[in-house]
Amino acid sequence: MKASHTLRSVFDEPNLVSAAGLVPALRLAESAGLYGLLAGLTVPSPNAAAKAVCVVSGMLAGADSIDDLGVLRHGGMGRLFAGVRAPSTLGTFLRSFTYGHAQQLAAVNRRLLLGLAQTAPGLLPDPQGLRLVDVDDTIRQVHGHAKQAAAVGYTRVRGLNIQLATISSPTTAPVIAGVRLRRGNTASFTGAPQLVVHALGVVRASQPATGCRGPVLVRADSAYFGAGFVNAVTRHGAWFSVTARLNPKVKDAIAAIPEDRWAPIRYPKAVWDEAEQRWISDAEVAETDFTAFVRRRAGEQVVCRLVVRRVKPLRSIAGDGTVQGELFAAHRHHAFITNSTLDTVAADRHHRHHAVIEQVIAELKDGPLAHLPSGSYAANAAWVELGAIAFNIARATAVAAGQHQARWATVRTRIINVPARIAATGRRLILHLPRHWPWSPAWQSLWTTATGPPATTAT
Repeated sequence: MKASHTLRSVFDEPNLVSAAGLVPALRLAESAGLYGLLAGLTVPSPNAAAKAVCVVSGMLAGADSIDDLGVLRHGGMGRLFAGVRAPSTLGTFLRSFTYGHAQQLAAVNRRLLLGLAQTAPGLLPDPQGLRLVDVDDTIRQVHGHAKQAAAVGYTRVRGLNIQLATISSPTTAPVIAGVRLRRGNTASFTGAPQLVVHALGVVRASQPATGCRGPVLVRADSAYFGAGFVNAVTRHGAWFSVTARLNPKVKDAIAAIPEDRWAPIRYPKAVWDEAEQRWISDAEVAETDFTAFVRRRAGEQVVCRLVVRRVKPLRSIAGDGTVQGELFAAHRHHAFITNSTLDTVAADRHHRHHAVIEQVIAELKDGPLAHLPSGSYAANAAWVELGAIAFNIARATAVAAGQHQARWATVRTRIINVPARIAATGRRLILHLPRHWPWSPAWQSLWTTATGPPATTAT
């Protein structure tokens, strides 16, 4: 490919748009009740619902700052959408939020997720599957001294803490059930019981729409290894799978596991032995009975299973290029507690897949959470909540387009940021999209789901 040298550029076409996929994406969100839910916002700003949709739309198109929301004001966007606001107006709107108003957006997100599940079947787990709730947090680094609540947290960088909970299954990509912005030095587990209860509430509320009655497994890393979090999960009838801290009690339990209880598991670099019909691996798994949090009151102690995975560390290479021998076969141990009825190998496999929430965090940081754009803590909290709403709409858009596992950046490239030319015939507008667009079948599938079958036009 080589650029032509006979071109010149002129920004003068009033009927072009660069993000035609916003039309079916927002129609899909409208069918799920987005506009009606946002109408309940009590933020002291006129036309709050329309402004909130503008922010969400800009995020869907790739905006990661308030100034970037200007991407909505170009070409023929005013013919496709009514009520597009300037970035300065949207910045003022965000700064009018209080933290309580941001929590109203959190409620909108939870209810919208249920509507999207009905509009885009397949968004939430299928009726036969295991439902997975993952909880984690991350630090979004900030710069400057004007950011309210910014502090140095566990990553040793100055920033704000974002805690989130996702819902997924082994066959469906995760969606965000809840997210919250916190001070930068807030401990990971703070507020986690309340967040997981909200997420489990979304799971229960989705049962009539999805027909799913399977078990729910809540997964978290060692930062959430605490009686409050685990008991909140069990009180609401879910399984837990939480990485255990290697404290002396856990180490003693691991040391007491008999050697003949360790079973090899399929792991990276495992080799299939045809003769013995089993995986030969440096990773093994075993379990033992365990009582967690014995220093707490009897009612807060948890009787559960301790599942342990041990892995031989990589041995160093000697100067002659050979692998150095070892006197003792040392292992690295990874333990977690669970009350599930899954067998040992399956419990370990599902727990390792908790890392799926890291992909959600990465997608958010590659999108609206690339920046926390305001100095106001409440404005940033609202920005985070609107980012979660945009993420779930993008996920529903991907499902309606038949690209169930596509990441947000892929959805933007293939579906949202599709250029189009607007033409008028009678009282109707027609979007002329690029010929031979590689993902046109997916785009048309989304269009059909969101707006109904497209009209046939002559070519």
